[in-house]
Amino acid sequence: MLDSIWLKAAGIAAAVTLTTVTAANATPAPTPRTAESTAAVVTIRYDDSRAGGWEAAIAAGVASWNSNVDNVKLVEAAPGTRAEIQIVATSGWPQATLGPVRPGGQVRVELGSQAVTQGHDKTRIAAHEIGHSLGLPDTKPGPCSQLMSGSSAGTSCRNAVPNATEQSRVESFYANGFASRVPADGRVLVDAS
Repeated sequence: MLDSIWLKAAGIAAAVTLTTVTAANATPAPTPRTAESTAAVVTIRYDDSRAGGWEAAIAAGVASWNSNVDNVKLVEAAPGTRAEIQIVATSGWPQATLGPVRPGGQVRVELGSQAVTQGHDKTRIAAHEIGHSLGLPDTKPGPCSQLMSGSSAGTSCRNAVPNATEQSRVESFYANGFASRVPADGRVLVDAS
């Protein structure tokens, strides 16, 4: 009986010693990082090689989105590489596939000259159509302060900046480094007035 008590005590002592040694040599848990530093940025590439005459408007529209949304960045695709957003110039009304486009997916933006002929601003058109690719539907009719109000804001509207609600919606689609789990629905939104 004395031997069994001694063995039990020795076993407990060994377990305590092992736990103490393991704890002393353990790597401390990482310090939690702030939400801002852990937010993953989703990169979406665009190809505007078939959008002749729209280059400045596209660059300004892309810059507007990139400066107003933190977790998704639009970058021009290198020649010959696949792009998620295909941007082309057409003679009709602007239109785009409704996203949110995911990395590796593909949507199409058509920048129609018919809207420009009627007096609409090229940069607003480009930023608006890119907004569709990022998952935003039209908010027609709407004021000039809403980028997604499109042509309903009138030809005098030059606003190409998404408002706080539009920014927030796009950021929610790309939260945690992923585009929304809801795939792009494939609807083409034609922005005729």
